[in-house]
Amino acid sequence: MSCWTVASPCTVRCAAHRVPPVAAAVRASRYTALAGALLRGLASGPRLARGEVLRTRARGVVRALGATLEAPASVSGRRPGETGSLIVSDHISWLDALALLAVEPATALAKREVAQWPLFGPLAERAGVQFIDRDRIRTLPDTVAQVAAVLRGGRSVLVFPQGTTWCTESGSGFRRALFQAAVDAGAPVRPVTVSYRQGGEPSTVAAFLGDDTFAASLHRVISARDLAVRVTPHPALHPARDRRALAAAAHAAIRGTCAPAHP
Repeated sequence: MSCWTVASPCTVRCAAHRVPPVAAAVRASRYTALAGALLRGLASGPRLARGEVLRTRARGVVRALGATLEAPASVSGRRPGETGSLIVSDHISWLDALALLAVEPATALAKREVAQWPLFGPLAERAGVQFIDRDRIRTLPDTVAQVAAVLRGGRSVLVFPQGTTWCTESGSGFRRALFQAAVDAGAPVRPVTVSYRQGGEPSTVAAFLGDDTFAASLHRVISARDLAVRVTPHPALHPARDRRALAAAAHAAIRGTCAPAHP
């Protein structure tokens, strides 16, 4: 068992279209648009990691997929001179990160396997994504220290502390290790709920689960009709507390089981 992950009962059978998929011609058009959006991102080179460039390119990819982004103008509300925020979210799909980066440019953490995905992997590297080797527990202290340093430098960091994907935003509790970075940096934790809908109703079509392949998951998303990605930020959590309490409060805020703590 990896030190970073937890077991999820969700399998690829949980991922399903809520409404009939789009026609083949629409899918083809979306694949063409996606290729163009990804190539524009790659052409941005090192500039892709810059705030507005990253936000613009991420929005372009979400749009090319045929999805609608329902989100506020910002997640962190960070002002110049402040530390970055540790943005923590539930985890349903690879699309989660794109949706969040389309709202709040940040340094995202991802499993190292993402680097091998066609086009998306090189794009993630240029966007400044930090890849984690989840099978090496001895790397954990260094990762926490690196995240704390990024936060102190004023850039937000995006993490998915559930350690695996679930078919809905309910999911499991949060692993606590990376919350220590916020404590060490004196940085706020910003819980965010990511959810998916088709025709206004909850949908699991974007879920990336179990033994599913990236290609199959991408095809489901490309084929989805009326898919909306909703990004809902919650009030910030003050870092002056232990990581266990921060993790529990963030998870409760995302699930809506209690009122989140205020700064």
